[in-house]
Amino acid sequence: MRLHRLTVTAFGPFATTQTVDFDALSTAGLFLLHGPTGAGKTSVLDAVCYALYGAVPGARQSPGAPLRSDHASTGTPTEVALELTVAGRRLEITRRPAQQRPKKRAKGLTTEKAQSWLREYDAERAAWRAMSRSHQEIGEEIGRLLGMSREQFCQVVLLPQGDFARFLRADAEARGKLLGTLFDTRRFAAVEERLAELRRAAEHRVRAGDERLLGVAQRIAQASEGSSAPSLPERKPGDAGLAGSVLEWAAIARSTARERADIAESALTAAESRRTAARRALDDAQELDRLQRRFADTRRRAEALEARRPERDRGQAVLERAHKAELVAPALALRDEAERAHRSASDEYDRTRALLPADLVEAGAEQLASLERAVRQELGALDAARRAEARSAEITAERAELDRQARADEETLQDAAGWLAGWESERRALQDRIEAAQEAATRAEQIAGRLEPARQRLDAARRRDRLEAETGEAERRLREAARRANTAHETWLDLRERRLRGMAAELSARLVDGEPCAVCGSAAHPEPARAAAGQVEPAAEEAALTAHQRAAGIRDRAERDHVALVERHAAAREAAGAAAVTELAAHTTALEREYAEAHRLAAGTHTAREALAHAEREHEGRLAARQDAERRVAARTSRREALDREQSALRAELNRARGDAETVADRAEQLERRARWLAGAAEAVREADTTALRLKEADGRLASAAFRAGFDTPQAAAAALLTHADRRELQHRLDGFQAEAAAIADRLAELDARDAAARPPADTGAAQAAHDRTERALRDASAAAVTARDRRAELARLSRLAESEVRGLGPVRQEYDRVARLAGLTAGTSADNERRMRLESYVLAARLEQVAAAATVRLQRMSSGRYALVHSDARAGGQRRSGLGLQVIDAWTGSARDTATLSGGETFFASLALALGLADVVTDEAGGVRLDTLFIDEGFGSLDDQTLDEVLDVLDALRERDRSVGIVSHVADLRRRIPTQLEIVKERHGSAVRHRATATGV
Repeated sequence: MRLHRLTVTAFGPFATTQTVDFDALSTAGLFLLHGPTGAGKTSVLDAVCYALYGAVPGARQSPGAPLRSDHASTGTPTEVALELTVAGRRLEITRRPAQQRPKKRAKGLTTEKAQSWLREYDAERAAWRAMSRSHQEIGEEIGRLLGMSREQFCQVVLLPQGDFARFLRADAEARGKLLGTLFDTRRFAAVEERLAELRRAAEHRVRAGDERLLGVAQRIAQASEGSSAPSLPERKPGDAGLAGSVLEWAAIARSTARERADIAESALTAAESRRTAARRALDDAQELDRLQRRFADTRRRAEALEARRPERDRGQAVLERAHKAELVAPALALRDEAERAHRSASDEYDRTRALLPADLVEAGAEQLASLERAVRQELGALDAARRAEARSAEITAERAELDRQARADEETLQDAAGWLAGWESERRALQDRIEAAQEAATRAEQIAGRLEPARQRLDAARRRDRLEAETGEAERRLREAARRANTAHETWLDLRERRLRGMAAELSARLVDGEPCAVCGSAAHPEPARAAAGQVEPAAEEAALTAHQRAAGIRDRAERDHVALVERHAAAREAAGAAAVTELAAHTTALEREYAEAHRLAAGTHTAREALAHAEREHEGRLAARQDAERRVAARTSRREALDREQSALRAELNRARGDAETVADRAEQLERRARWLAGAAEAVREADTTALRLKEADGRLASAAFRAGFDTPQAAAAALLTHADRRELQHRLDGFQAEAAAIADRLAELDARDAAARPPADTGAAQAAHDRTERALRDASAAAVTARDRRAELARLSRLAESEVRGLGPVRQEYDRVARLAGLTAGTSADNERRMRLESYVLAARLEQVAAAATVRLQRMSSGRYALVHSDARAGGQRRSGLGLQVIDAWTGSARDTATLSGGETFFASLALALGLADVVTDEAGGVRLDTLFIDEGFGSLDDQTLDEVLDVLDALRERDRSVGIVSHVADLRRRIPTQLEIVKERHGSAVRHRATATGV
């Protein structure tokens, strides 16, 4: 990377555009960047960093430190442009930070966003070609070409000597932080963290497994309570040997439970034997008692049965007489049925005879049937009369319908005549209504075109009057804010000027004996400046600057508000004119009323057209209805005459057929009733004769059957009959008596019952009590045996579960041991890591070894071969980490000592050599990007003349690699030794850049 040209405008202390020609400065290879304190030497380096990365170096990257120059005029934008060559490509980067600028069309300020431009020079066309205006794309492209982050660039290209001096004196932790930012070793730190996470996770799994195992052990202890097993050993999750002790204790608990179960089984067997013997004794006593009670009960039943024998004999006689009466039962049933039929027929005959005329009361069945046939022949002759009667009714209905139609047509003719008389006047009125609605619609459109502008003008007038008052108030606030901002600005400028005059005293207050000066680098401070009366403190200036910025912000906001109100008031005044609001409101209201009336009238256009069309359709319908009614009147007259003739003939025929009845239907009903009476009477006579004959035959058969069955009369046979239910009940009682007698005889013949009755009474109470005692003893023994078996089975199951947990925990514990060993090794806490080096420190140690080797090449030349830097991985004392030690070897003494023991001058050229070596290593790490321009910031004031010459020789030797080196320093002797110079001149209105070339040289 080679810098060609840097152009800054309104940046830092530079109020105007300043250009740094690095091509001219790089011609000699070594150039000096000098100027008074606060002039802006470091700002040149900040501008280079800002152009490349869009931000200044980290030490000066602060939210309260704006990039814009306070000396710049309002219309001058802050801008940095850098032209450089990197990776064989010539680029130009231009950046503008976010800043305020004057508005283009109004008063006040507006904030302009940050902008960036990237261009590349096309040698074939000899012109610049735009590449991008995106901050992100430009940053990614520059990072890719340089291969370095902003932090690496600031350490490698802008060599800060103070940082490397502290690096020489720092401990391993501080060196690790700096090297970690330059060499991206985050992946190794991530490996350490990942292994630590794996170790914690594995430890958690091991402890979880131990807790599960202890949980199983607690369950084993609960299950073995009462079995005289030893207590659970005191162990915690993670203890070594936990699994073995738990398994050993579980085996002892299982053995104890098995012994207890065997003893319980033996006790259960003995209890069962005793209970069996007691059960047999109880069964014998209960059987003896049963037989004795059975024999006594049988004797009592035999006595009761003998007392019931007379009753049994009477029932047997009744049953035998009922069996004989059953032979007469069919004849009795037949006679009863004949009697019921004859009685029913006689009743029906009496009822029918009461309805007949007197001359037919004693008539026989044949005479009545003959009369019925004659009546039905007369009834058949009335069918023709029925048809004639129906036709006469139809004619009457039709004539009524003709009369109704005649009345309806008459009403239609009268209504049509009345409506048609006013048709012409109705049509003219509807046409006038349509024309009036059309005129109103035209007028409404004209008024609508005038109404909207009137409303807009009225709204503008109201805004005009409101904004006029707001504009006056905003103008007052703007004047007050401008006055306060000017006062705050003058106060801040006065304090800043007074502080700059006393800056030497402020810097001298920070000097510490034995430490180098931040300005000249000397460790000796013979005459430090003294603070004068009224010395301004930095805090006072910062407070004044904050007050100035706050007041300026308030003024800008007030100015923006005032400008916005003025613009809005002017626009409203232009739209409203000079008319008053009341006048415009009255005019608008009148237009709205006129428009509403016209719109109301115009809305009736469609309704009027529909009304006219409806009236015309009705006119046509009225004419057609009148013509149809006239045709129907003529047709009805001829039809009525024909109907009158037909109905006269039908009435004569009906008078003959009806006789004395009102209608043919009435006559037919009379004949139908007479035929039914005659038919019913004939049937009743025949049925009465038939049932009388059957009853006589049934009486003869009944008397014969009763005599054959042994009964004197039929009534005696009927009395001996029993119902089915009574016969079944009587037979059931007789069967029961026989069964009871047989059962009693069987029981009295039983030998065991007779033998038991001869023995003493049985004692079942004593036998039951003995059996209950043995039963309770058996239940207790059984419960104890079940408990012992369950405990033995549960302990066996839990032991298998514990063994399973131990087997599953084995691989987990092995994994934990492996991961914990690796995590401890990479974290530097393991005993295997003798030097207590972390993995990241180990990698950085290799980088530091490369840096020390590269730095030694230049350090030996600067120190005339006396000093060399070497990396040390010696273990630090206490709990401190090792691996990033740095020692200097003194060739004069042959001993190695810590770099913190170097003097001020030795520290400077050692740190310079370290910075140059680090630049070479970081460049190689970044992909070998060539760095043709370097800057070295301060520290040369601590060197004597000979050492200064040697250091400058080393820097001048960098030109052999076609590099240019810029030295930033206050040391006056360097202005004599380095002919090519870039001077920063500090002035009241802003710093300026001067290129100088003297005749003297190194």
